[in-house]
Amino acid sequence: MQQVVDLQNDPRFRALGVQLLSISPDPVGAWQREGEKLGITEPMLSDVGNRVWFRYGSISWMMPTSEPGHTFILVGRDGRVLWVRDYGAMEHGGAMYVSPREVVRQIGDLLPKG
Repeated sequence: MQQVVDLQNDPRFRALGVQLLSISPDPVGAWQREGEKLGITEPMLSDVGNRVWFRYGSISWMMPTSEPGHTFILVGRDGRVLWVRDYGAMEHGGAMYVSPREVVRQIGDLLPKG
């Protein structure tokens, strides 16, 4: 969850004008308690059953526990997926934390300028 904390507090990320949503298969109560402890103010959604993950994600990046990995999905205003990156996947480095600077660099080029 430190990833969410750091992104929500990063001025470069905020300047992108992207709405950050955290989605986890964890139950609402656990997700809420942990978010409150860490001061997360961005929306945190519980996706028990991984319905959102299967809609937007890639099952090829599931962790050995059959849970979603550390995936970022950029969805346009029209609902189309513009970019997907599962940083936890070995082909993307196997990282469970990515610096906000790197996230900003990668998605910033996809957003309309102006």
